[in-house]
Amino acid sequence: MSTRRQLPIGIQTFAKLREEDCYYVDKTPLIAQLAEGSSVYFLSRPRRFGKSLLLDTLAEAFAGNRVLFEGGEAAIALGADPKAADRSRLYLADHWDWDKRHPVIRLSFAEGRLERREQLERSIRRQLRENAEGLGIALVDPEDIAGSFAELISDAAARYGQRSVVLVDEYDKPILDNLTEPEIARAMREGLGNLYSVLKGRDADLRFVFLTGVSKFSKVSIFSGLNNLNDITIDARYSTLCGYTEADLDSVFAPEFTAAAEAGRPLDRTEVQRWYNGYAWGAESVYNPFDLLLLFDKREFRAHWFETGTPTFLVNWLQEKGFFTPRLERMLADDDLLSAFDVDWIAPEAMLWQTGYLTIAERLNTPQGGLYRLRLPNHEVRTALNRALLNGWMPDAGRATVNAALALYQILAKGDIAALQAHFERLFASIPHDWYRNNPIARYEGYFASVCYSHLASLGVEIIAEDVMNEGQCDLTVKHGGTAWVFEFKVVDDPEKASTERNSAMAQLQARDYAAKYRGAPGIAQVIEVGVEFSRQERRIVSWQAELSAPLA
Repeated sequence: MSTRRQLPIGIQTFAKLREEDCYYVDKTPLIAQLAEGSSVYFLSRPRRFGKSLLLDTLAEAFAGNRVLFEGGEAAIALGADPKAADRSRLYLADHWDWDKRHPVIRLSFAEGRLERREQLERSIRRQLRENAEGLGIALVDPEDIAGSFAELISDAAARYGQRSVVLVDEYDKPILDNLTEPEIARAMREGLGNLYSVLKGRDADLRFVFLTGVSKFSKVSIFSGLNNLNDITIDARYSTLCGYTEADLDSVFAPEFTAAAEAGRPLDRTEVQRWYNGYAWGAESVYNPFDLLLLFDKREFRAHWFETGTPTFLVNWLQEKGFFTPRLERMLADDDLLSAFDVDWIAPEAMLWQTGYLTIAERLNTPQGGLYRLRLPNHEVRTALNRALLNGWMPDAGRATVNAALALYQILAKGDIAALQAHFERLFASIPHDWYRNNPIARYEGYFASVCYSHLASLGVEIIAEDVMNEGQCDLTVKHGGTAWVFEFKVVDDPEKASTERNSAMAQLQARDYAAKYRGAPGIAQVIEVGVEFSRQERRIVSWQAELSAPLA
């Protein structure tokens, strides 16, 4: 039986991870495959998915540090510390040309926040200088960024007798950090474009180039002329290059599940999967590594990954776009739209997908190319993101959600129509009039439905939003405790004209029999139809009609 190892929480250095005998999921078969293929790669993954560790592993391999990939006694024979005796042997140890030692040039924009073009250029000059000193290269004109980078690549190749390797971590962060200030973001884009443009002209001196980041800015804007760039972001062969698979949990991390059970705090694999799996860039979905490591350490389910980032910019940006939050449950995008990411125009689908808040549910082949269904990856993202959106959509939402959560679970499960109506009426009545007046988000058509959706989704109940692509389906379905609630929302301009007999939302819901698919469905004891009308002027619910669903006559 495997023994427990140290959890590599926060460790992004391959040498430290191996020397301290941490858990390591062997990604080196994929690294060998990368090295045998193209020479210039790009990979987009969300934050904290192991991109930095991947680059560090690549750096150690190309630098010829074989000892780090050997296991047990073999590592000791090559000069490793004796405590490496338990170290596992990695695939690359036997599938790499260790006689070739390439000069490695590393650039990273992961640390800190650069807010001016001058700061960016100072950072680049410093990093080029440090790389040059480490490789024994004297730069002729250190102030010339493009010239120094080109000189470093070529002179390093000549000095070491092997072509250079260039690894760039978080290549896009200086731009992303300044998206709320478009002029600064454009300046950062131009500065980085000046740096990366060097790669095309030095192809003869380059053995391997790998750039990672969160987003993929268009080739025209930042990779101009880099025609040989191989984007492997959604290449099925590399879909598990970052992240842990179910098989990894069964093998590498099996001791953690055993230890948790022996300590009286067993980890339910179904819950682990529901909370943290679901990220997909190919056929096989993966777990967020950061989430799992924190789960094994703390042995409690919570939004570990989400809590490390502040999505304030994302929430504000979606507000400005008037984003209809039920669309999060099901969206469509094509290849062009997923790559439509630039300072001057960003599609919501691209923003949410590239930052990790949406993932690919399915790829559809069409005559025009790939078409993708997008979805929220898992329970953590669905609940935490909607909680953040709700806090932006209405004041004091977080407190209201927490206070109402326990009661609302019971209301939904029991099918208590009057209690649910009272709950939502109180929710909207609690919003100050001044807040409505000062927030443009409250003026767009989908605001009320978005608040209802995000409020319910933040509780973690099962949500199905079906009207985002196909006309003729209900706005929202909520399933909890054996009850299915089928909602239709309408915004009315004149609340006095709202019918007291049957509002327009309920009339549409029943005329088209949206609830039919849930009547008699497995696990559903009762179906309740709810038609809700909101007044645009009065900012409140003016008609709420709900009843148990019965088949049409």
